[in-house]
Amino acid sequence: MDNDPNPAGKSFGSDGNAAYTQLQAFLAQFDAGVEGRLPPERDLCQMLGVSRGALRKALAQAEAQGRIWRHVGKGTFFGPRSAAEETEQSGIALLASPIEVLRARLLLEPMLAREAALHASVADIQEMTTSLQNGQRADSWRQYETWDNRFHRAIANGTRNRVLLMMFDNLNNVRRTMAWARQRANPDGPPPDHHSFAEHARIVAAIGARNPAKSEKAMRDHLETVTRKLLHPETEM
Repeated sequence: MDNDPNPAGKSFGSDGNAAYTQLQAFLAQFDAGVEGRLPPERDLCQMLGVSRGALRKALAQAEAQGRIWRHVGKGTFFGPRSAAEETEQSGIALLASPIEVLRARLLLEPMLAREAALHASVADIQEMTTSLQNGQRADSWRQYETWDNRFHRAIANGTRNRVLLMMFDNLNNVRRTMAWARQRANPDGPPPDHHSFAEHARIVAAIGARNPAKSEKAMRDHLETVTRKLLHPETEM
């Protein structure tokens, strides 16, 4: 069984913990109905008595644990992702090569980092920092990939642009399918000096400094390193 993606809950924050507790109680008595769609975020905030930022952190944790799944433009759904959704994403992943995914990421994600430097909220930047820190503490590749996914999605969310977020989610779903099937040279998880830790930190620092050019470059440098590691796995630490 995978480790809890939020060990000890230390970096989740008191508001986040309270929101997650409220969300758990809501899901325990939720009548999923035919579609299993949860109420919109605005309604959930009122029902649970929590802020929008705290709710989004709670939803992200619930999604990481497989209790809900989200589809941009359609809503949030109770339970694991449907077989049809999984089949669609898996089918794309089978058709696309890892290099194609990385090329798409190199086109999209540096631009997302630039936009995040201009538009991200304090809560968005805190989510990036939290994901970075928990990724550094991960003791398995699966746990690291969960936090890596949350880190990159926090940047996409920080653009405050739903169209860009939808584009990221579609690409990221394919990336996640490939990442979880990847065989690692070191099966124990990322080492303390894994390249992404310092690279992620530079991205967050640039976004936090509201520097679009440095944010874009930091993300591009990171993805170029990922590409080199994929093409030359013998160099992976």
